[in-house]
Amino acid sequence: MEPARRILVIGYGNPGRMDDGLGPACAAAIEARHIPGVDVDVDYQLNVEHAADAARHAAVVFADAAVEGPAPFDWRPIEARPVEGMGTHTLGPGAVLALARDIFRAEPRGYALAIRGRRFSEFGERLSDEARRHLDAAVEFLDSWLRRIAAGAETNDAAAADPNPMETAR
Repeated sequence: MEPARRILVIGYGNPGRMDDGLGPACAAAIEARHIPGVDVDVDYQLNVEHAADAARHAAVVFADAAVEGPAPFDWRPIEARPVEGMGTHTLGPGAVLALARDIFRAEPRGYALAIRGRRFSEFGERLSDEARRHLDAAVEFLDSWLRRIAAGAETNDAAAADPNPMETAR
């Protein structure tokens, strides 16, 4: 399957668990910006169906909340990883890419955007003040990266031109 020359942003997490909603909030913010060449999807968790969506794109950005790690966010390329069983919260971004490869013969480039949250144990559809600041920084970074990549997306390897933009972002 030949992937389209577009980028997919998948924001996932549970918005009803405070900062666990950072991934969906990021995806919604990116979608509201109407960036040409960018498709957006939101879900509570990654599942097998996301492999079909990934297979139709040249690159996929997986946006999620991070319980630990650098603030305001971490950005890194990811690779396909073997699926080690499927069930609730067991299908990670690498497994989605592996399924896209193994089932649909597509190899989109993958990137993880882990946005640092602070409050995960409470119920409520709101982000903590700190998570909101981290989200704002992540969205600005991702917007800039997506616009640069989408503008030059002449080949399926367009995202490879800038594999580690964090070096220039900070």
